[in-house]
Amino acid sequence: QVQLVESGGGSVQPGGSLRLSCAASGGTFSRYVMGWFRQAPGKEREFVAAISRSGGNTDSADSVKGRFTISRDNGKNTAYLQMNSLKPEDTAVYYCAADSTIIRSSWALQRQYDFWGQGTQVTVSS
Repeated sequence: QVQLVESGGGSVQPGGSLRLSCAASGGTFSRYVMGWFRQAPGKEREFVAAISRSGGNTDSADSVKGRFTISRDNGKNTAYLQMNSLKPEDTAVYYCAADSTIIRSSWALQRQYDFWGQGTQVTVSS
């Protein structure tokens, strides 16, 4: 059983940057695929990015490609989401998720993740 805690959210102007962190405890971090999802007001939660157990492979949604980068540090039991060139439409609650058995073709499917953090708010506004 792994516990996840997100941090790093906040308010930023369009074009700005934020780095989200997801700290894991209670499990062997390197066993888990890590994902980031987000949910904007009135919308369904959607996939943002995911990273393999070793960090060697990543996937991301088309809406964030070239702007957001997912990474992980297995020595620190932490996953990151570097967000650059932020837009107002990136405003959402961002969640990290973990799963130890998920396969790559399912990385974007939130129902495949067993463990979730509580979320961190990101607001992009001028």
